[in-house]
Amino acid sequence: MNERDYFNITREQDGRINANERERYVSNAFPVLMRKVYVWMTLALAITGLAAWVVANNFMDLLMGNSIVMWVLIIAELGLVFGISGMIHKLSLTTATLLFVLFSIINGVTLSSIFLIYEIGTIAKVFFITSGTFAAMAFFGYTTKRDLSFIGRILFMALIGIIIATLVNVFFTKSEGFDLIICYIGVLIFVGLTAWDSQKIKKMLSQAEQADETYQKLALLGSLSLYLDFINLFLYLLRIFDRD
Repeated sequence: MNERDYFNITREQDGRINANERERYVSNAFPVLMRKVYVWMTLALAITGLAAWVVANNFMDLLMGNSIVMWVLIIAELGLVFGISGMIHKLSLTTATLLFVLFSIINGVTLSSIFLIYEIGTIAKVFFITSGTFAAMAFFGYTTKRDLSFIGRILFMALIGIIIATLVNVFFTKSEGFDLIICYIGVLIFVGLTAWDSQKIKKMLSQAEQADETYQKLALLGSLSLYLDFINLFLYLLRIFDRD
């Protein structure tokens, strides 16, 4: 065996070793990161629910009598969502996590009125229906071999359309029938977005060689996306079931 053959064999062996090591790191990091996605999402939902219940039982008069406070909270919510999404790579993991917690609390405050508008039985029923639907679509998105990117882009455009339609209905047409149609379309959109986001998060985190801060921040961003899918799906279903 000459020196060149020996070098080629050694390089091939080193390549196989590096590939095996990378595969082992990926296989170890991926489940850790996916677990963080759903743990963070679940904790955020729990924080939102607790904040909504506390405000509804103690501070509802303050909120209902002051529209300025509600607008400030809504603007703060939007700012936090865009801030976390747009600056996730510049923020530390601790800062991003704290901002996510703050967003969950503020969202709970703005959603506290549902305890006055809807019966607790209806809220509980819709929550379990939402949980089951969400789990089924997240599992589908995670396991399907079909690329959902094209569908996701269509759903995102449909989401923009439904936001515009909602604003038009609130300020101009004020039609209950049209509002019901919007609710059904909204359910379909967020059912689809749940599957798409689940697949997108899986693809993104499957590239991680280790669960370092960079990928943990991406996992946090993924949990924010799923959290928003769950909340919006819940609210649309709540409006539909309230009409029964």
